[in-house]
Amino acid sequence: MASEPTYEELKQRIKALEKGITENKQPDKFLVEKEFENSIIDNAPIFFVAMDAQGKTLMMNQSMLKILGYETNEVVGYDYLSNFVPKDDRALLSSVFRKLTTEHEKTINENHILSKDGKEILVEWHGRPVFDSKHKLKYYYGLGTNITERKQAEKALRNSEQKFRDLIENSSDWVWEVNRKGVYTYSSPRVKELLGYEPEEVIGKTPFEFMPAEEAKRVSDIFNNFISSREPFVSLENTNLHKYGNRIIVETSGVPFFNAEGEFLGYRGIDRDITERKQVEDALRESEIKHKTLVNNIPGMVYRGFPDWSAEIVSGCERITGYTTAELNKKEKGWFSIIYPDDIERFSKASVVLATKSKDLVQTYRIIHKTGNIRWVEDRKTAFISKEGDFLGIDGIVFDITERKHAEKALRESEEKYRNILKNIDDGYFEVDIAGNFTFLNDSMCKIIGYPKNELMGMNYRKYMDEENANKAFLIFNKVYRTGISTKTLDWKITRKDGSENFVETVVSLIKDSNGNEIGFRSVARDVNERKQLESQLQQAMRMDSIGKLAGGIAHDFNNLLMGIQGRTSLMLFDKDFSHPDFEQLKGIEDHVISAVDLTKQLLGFARGGKYEVKATDINELIKKSSQMFGRTKKEIKIHRKHQKNIWAVETDQGQIEQILMNLYVNAWQAMPNGGDLYIQTENVKLDENYVRAFEIASGRYVKISVIDTGIGMDESTQQRIFEPFYTTKGMGRGTGLGLASTYGIIKNHGGFIDVYSEIGKGTTINIYLPSSDKMVVEAKQLTRKIEKGDGTILIVDDEEIITEVGGQLLKRLGYLVMTAKSGQEALELYEGNMTDIDMVILDMIMPGMSGGETHDRLKEINPNIKILLSSGYSINGQAQEILDRGCNGFIQKPFNITELSKKVRNVLDEATFSKKL
Repeated sequence: MASEPTYEELKQRIKALEKGITENKQPDKFLVEKEFENSIIDNAPIFFVAMDAQGKTLMMNQSMLKILGYETNEVVGYDYLSNFVPKDDRALLSSVFRKLTTEHEKTINENHILSKDGKEILVEWHGRPVFDSKHKLKYYYGLGTNITERKQAEKALRNSEQKFRDLIENSSDWVWEVNRKGVYTYSSPRVKELLGYEPEEVIGKTPFEFMPAEEAKRVSDIFNNFISSREPFVSLENTNLHKYGNRIIVETSGVPFFNAEGEFLGYRGIDRDITERKQVEDALRESEIKHKTLVNNIPGMVYRGFPDWSAEIVSGCERITGYTTAELNKKEKGWFSIIYPDDIERFSKASVVLATKSKDLVQTYRIIHKTGNIRWVEDRKTAFISKEGDFLGIDGIVFDITERKHAEKALRESEEKYRNILKNIDDGYFEVDIAGNFTFLNDSMCKIIGYPKNELMGMNYRKYMDEENANKAFLIFNKVYRTGISTKTLDWKITRKDGSENFVETVVSLIKDSNGNEIGFRSVARDVNERKQLESQLQQAMRMDSIGKLAGGIAHDFNNLLMGIQGRTSLMLFDKDFSHPDFEQLKGIEDHVISAVDLTKQLLGFARGGKYEVKATDINELIKKSSQMFGRTKKEIKIHRKHQKNIWAVETDQGQIEQILMNLYVNAWQAMPNGGDLYIQTENVKLDENYVRAFEIASGRYVKISVIDTGIGMDESTQQRIFEPFYTTKGMGRGTGLGLASTYGIIKNHGGFIDVYSEIGKGTTINIYLPSSDKMVVEAKQLTRKIEKGDGTILIVDDEEIITEVGGQLLKRLGYLVMTAKSGQEALELYEGNMTDIDMVILDMIMPGMSGGETHDRLKEINPNIKILLSSGYSINGQAQEILDRGCNGFIQKPFNITELSKKVRNVLDEATFSKKL
């Protein structure tokens, strides 16, 4: 569908119309109506109105009528000002009309127009007068744009801007703006309270003029960097000088702003007074430094032990033991009384060592909590030494580490559990050191790489990769090492010990020791060979499907062209016999059309464009007939047939299956230039879900057809492309490249699939699988070629003029009266007005706007008994079959000759019902 014209395009079309109108001698009103009646302006998304010299409305386009709520007959002939313009705007518009008349120039103005329900709509008009050759005013016209919503939006924008201006000017922060040179171009009133200056005293100066010299130098360097980088900045602290000399600490944030063309203009930002906050922070920092040791020890119990084994608990006793300091001191042995009996001796020895060697010591042991629970503690001890070097006691902090001990135990158990999991999962797991040497791997990883574990331990990963993949692995390891972020890779290719290749998907992460040092990498690896094969098959299927759609569209359009050639040839041959001097030439044209149709059938076959006549078929009989015919022409090929008895029936279009078999025979013959053997075999097979998954078909019973030659064979790259349309290895002039492409499409359209196996010098095997059917085999019938005439009226519906023209002439030669319609909507209108006269409809399936399917359904709503013959350049595909299922009486494919048309028309007119399932 064409896009809507631009405003400039509409103006050019109006100028062209003006010229044509000025030179025409017809009456003004009818001239306007005629010239604009079918104009694109009528449906353009703008307003159009024309008025005669007296201000009477000549026309309005549909867009304007729709907005105003009028029909055409309610506006034409009525005074425009008094009926469609509010009173307040009439004087303005009258002056515009006078200006148009006297100055002979176009005008631009804004005024309101009135809808039928009294609503006022604001419109921007571009008006222009039109004069005849004697400079007498013929009429005015105007092109208008509805600007009601735009004006409302502009008002809302002004209100919004005022609101935000009020917010800025009343903000407790100073809002400012500087240009690209760092000069203030705006200042909110808050600067008066912050620095003592009026906003106008700040404008034109730089921020550095309000800072101490040393601060100005520091901040200017920072600010210039931001100017260069165009980066926003947040919470920069700097010192400003108040007008009266005192220093103000501010927190500054700013963002760059640009014009509509993206040119950098400067920065906008805010300054916030944080002087008081900084004073509080400084005081707090001094307090934190003063009490740092105490605060750091709060989580534990702080104590001082003396040489006589007594102790002074400073804080935290109840938090660690459950006892208050007083309660613990009342016990006969104090702290010793709650140490777990088995740990007392170890505790005492450690304290003696500390006292004699004066070294720091960390000791873990158990205590008995007041609740009776056993708790683990960590005792961090430091010898307390006098200035003379004498041991005075121990300063220590005791932490409760019970939860950590439990966590360590759980971790050990978890490690054991996951180690067992790693031994039993299908995915591979491995660890390497920083150099890439294996330090650990599970059995699954050994299977993936194809080496025993004893050979892999200590082996570097480069040993089982080619150079390209080893470098790829190195880059991944290096990235993980630099960033510390786990990284996934999808296609590492490894070379197994036996030389075969395998693809794995891995997730690599960094291993660090307890001190945070990088010591290696760990990874989970998954064998993705099968998935890559499935992805490759899916990509090939999607690619073939896309090419197929293109091929189908080309075939459809080409068939429409062939219809014109075939139809006109049939008309010329209608009353000529072989004695006519043009008879041979015309029959030659028909033969060429038939060849072209065969070509488009191959395209439609590849495009899976549908089947023509489907019936239950004995595939053995079909192969027997086709191979015998081929064998009679190619004596140098020895044909061997091996057919399974009681072969299952398959539902096929026999013509299409014969076509693909002949394609395969010819390809085999060309692959055996010096002669050879051709084996054709059939077999009943049952395929399970695993086998058919890659082909996206259902499992079940299939008939397998194998065509095997002893020819030159194909390499892998050729095998990957043989089903592409127009791909051929036969050389220029020896093939179209559509044979195997159409074979692929036909088999897919029959619900089957095809696979190929070939090696250079060892021949080629092509296997076709078709789903079996429980239906009885149908014998083929011979069709007569006699032209059948008739009478009655037939409506042809097709958007292609050549089809309606040629088809109409063919039907007239057959004795029928003909009506034509170029669209579905026109067909509905014609049929409603001539329902009793029209005996049947020939309906195109593919039309712009209202499709053939929708037109069919709408015609059926008007007359459920209407007889319709569906026509298409496509064959009976899914869409055509759906229309037939909904009650359509028949189908004819373009191009058709007069004989085919006569029989189809008589079948629809004569038969009470039509089998919709072919």
